[in-house]
Amino acid sequence: MSPHRAGKPLAGWRVLVPRGGKWGDSVAATLRSYGAVPVIAPMINFASAENPIVLSDALKRLERGDFDWLVITSATTVDVLISQQVTVPSTTRIAAVGETTGAALALAGYRVDFVPETDNSARGLVKEWPASAIVGRVLIPQSDIAEPTLVAGLATLGLEVEYVAAYRTVGVPVSEHVAADVASGRIRAVLLTSGSVARQVQSQLAPLPDDTVVAAIGPRTAFDARSAGITVHLIAESRSAISLVETLVEHALAEGTKHD
Repeated sequence: MSPHRAGKPLAGWRVLVPRGGKWGDSVAATLRSYGAVPVIAPMINFASAENPIVLSDALKRLERGDFDWLVITSATTVDVLISQQVTVPSTTRIAAVGETTGAALALAGYRVDFVPETDNSARGLVKEWPASAIVGRVLIPQSDIAEPTLVAGLATLGLEVEYVAAYRTVGVPVSEHVAADVASGRIRAVLLTSGSVARQVQSQLAPLPDDTVVAAIGPRTAFDARSAGITVHLIAESRSAISLVETLVEHALAEGTKHD
C-alpha cells in the first residue's frame, strides 16, 4: 500500500517550518501526523521597541481612556500588553485582526469586541469595520515594519488613528545544515507564514531549487513573497496553521495520484 493510501500523504517530505514556539511545535505535530519530517528553523524573532518611552506613553494614555478602540494585529502584540501589564478600560473597545489574535487576547484576559468574519487580515478588518464605529480615536500598536494598510484604511473611514511601534521584527540566521538541505533539495517544501519570513527566505536561502514547493499562509503573504522574488506554488485559503498544512497535503495527494 502506498503511503498516500495509508493516510500519510506527506511521507518522505521534509518541510521547513520557519517559526518556533508553540506555533512551530503545533505545525510540526500536524505535519508528522501526515507523515512529514518537520524542520523547525525560526527565521524571525521579536525584540523590544526601539523607543520604549514612546510605547509606554501611548499605553498609559490607553489606560487613561484616551482611545475609543484598540486594534491588535498579532499575538506578539498581546505579549507586549501582558509584559507591560496593560489594563484596557471598559470604555475602550478591542478589535482583533483574526481569530488567532482574538484567541490570544481572550487567553490573556482581554475581551474582544470585533473580529472580521470573512477576511482575517488588515484589509479585511478595514473592509468589515462596524459602520456604527467610524468616529473616535484608535490606537494601533504593531511591528516596526508593519504595512501601512491598516492605519491608512481606518483613517480613510474617518477615524483618528495613532500607530505606535510595539516591537521590532528581526531576522534570525538559519543553520548551515538547514541552508544546505534547502539548497540540495532535501527539504521538499517551505512554509511562509508572513511577509517578514518570506523576505528572510529570499535573503538567506534563494534561489530555491525548482522542485521545492513553497506554500504561503494567505494571499497577503503570497503577494509579499512574490514581491520579494519568491515563486509561490500554494496559497492557504485562510490564515491558519491547519489550512496551511492541509493545502500542502492536498497538493501531495494530487501529486501522489499522478504517480500511482
